[in-house]
Amino acid sequence: MIQTNVFDYVRVLDKAADASWLRNEAISNNIANVDTPGYKRQDVAFESVLKKALGMNRYKSMDEKVADLKTNRLRVRTFTDYSNFSYRIDGNNVDIDNESSMLAENQLKYQGLITAINHEFTNLQTVMK
Repeated sequence: MIQTNVFDYVRVLDKAADASWLRNEAISNNIANVDTPGYKRQDVAFESVLKKALGMNRYKSMDEKVADLKTNRLRVRTFTDYSNFSYRIDGNNVDIDNESSMLAENQLKYQGLITAINHEFTNLQTVMK
C-alpha cells in the first residue's frame, strides 16, 4: 500500500489562509480605531512561525518538511505592534496610509492562498479521473 498525504500542502495553505483572514480583521480594526486616542495597532504573527517550523529540518526537501510539519505548532497569534511607540500626541500609533496598503497586500495574499488551495483540489480531481 502506498503511504501518501495528499493534503499536506492543503493543511499548510489552510492555516495560512486562516492567518490571513485574522490579519484582515486586525487591520480592519486598526483602521476603525485610527482616531481613538491611545489605541495601539495590532497585527498577526504567522509567517515567522511558519518559517521557524519549516527551518527545523534543514536537510530535507520542501515536500518532506511539509509532510513532517505539525500544524498544531503553527499557532496564529495577534499581537500589539510597537505598543510603546507613537508619533502622535494622542498616543495612537495607527498610520492610515500604511494600514490601507497592508490591507490591500493582505487581500491579494488571501486570494492567492485560496487560488492555491483550489489548484491543489483541481490536481487531485485530475488524478482521480
